[in-house]
Amino acid sequence: MVNRTKGYGFIEQEDGEDLFVHKSQVEGEIRDGDTVEYEIGEGPKGPNAVNVKKTE
Repeated sequence: MVNRTKGYGFIEQEDGEDLFVHKSQVEGEIRDGDTVEYEIGEGPKGPNAVNVKKTE
């Protein structure tokens, strides 16, 4: 998911594509394998995940 040292990571979407996510867009603690919900925003280098949070 998000590498806290680097400050970013990637979400594997249902279609298999990876989506960039910056740590500032993550609410709470998320670990690899967690299911998350998010919105898709547009960044300087293309689409990215925003408002990311873990689902129950």
